[in-house]
Amino acid sequence: MDIAAPTPEPSAAIVRRDRSRVGYALLGAFGLVAGIWLAWFGAWTLGWSMDDLGIRPHEPGGLVGVLTAPFAHASFEHLMSNTLPLGLLAALTLYAYPRATRYALPLIWLASGLGVWLWARPSVHVGISGIVVGLMLFLFLMGLLRRDRLGVAIALLVFFLYGGMLMSTLPRDPHVSFEYHLFGALAGIAAAIGLCRVDPLPPRKHYSWEEEDDEADPMSSVDDELEPPSPAEVPALWDGPNRRHEMPSAAGGDNIVAFPLLRPDGTTLH
Repeated sequence: MDIAAPTPEPSAAIVRRDRSRVGYALLGAFGLVAGIWLAWFGAWTLGWSMDDLGIRPHEPGGLVGVLTAPFAHASFEHLMSNTLPLGLLAALTLYAYPRATRYALPLIWLASGLGVWLWARPSVHVGISGIVVGLMLFLFLMGLLRRDRLGVAIALLVFFLYGGMLMSTLPRDPHVSFEYHLFGALAGIAAAIGLCRVDPLPPRKHYSWEEEDDEADPMSSVDDELEPPSPAEVPALWDGPNRRHEMPSAAGGDNIVAFPLLRPDGTTLH
């Protein structure tokens, strides 16, 4: 078996493209985080109520919250708890799947908000945690569906760090909008299923043992010196006077060597 050739060094164009993807991902994630912080700081400075930006289910005036509710947070602790997950998940999503994210993020944003407006409890729903849950499930399912090395690594990472978010889709705390988390999760699942093939798969490395010689003759192995000869080419070790070339019969007995079942002393062979 041949030894696989070493993996070639990435070209300058590949390095530049990867650096641009990293910069694009960091810039997009920073923009989302900066947006929720600017909204909080502006409302705190000017004395605005965050309830005006939230979703109020079944009320026509609360429909605007589908667009603005992710920028509003009920408290500073609520804002802090969403900052790190949002930044990390957004950066991973933009880096791994830059084309799919252009459709996935608006889909999760709008679908989660519309689901809350249509079916949630009568209350004011604010926060970006529903979108965070959607991004987590989007990344996890994309890795399972695409099964490339980068996608699987990111899927395992985000599930290890934020898999506990799935519990927030259940109605446990009356002060937590589980509806926002639930509809965000459903939107993330739908986005992953529909957009898993939008970004091209990375090139797969081929190994030497996977290569086959299509032009090789399948019968050429017969001539190999390690292959045993065919039965027709094997000479007979003993050619007695009564040997016949046809198939022996039980009646003829010419090609059958008698083997005594008993020794002269009467003992049997085992």
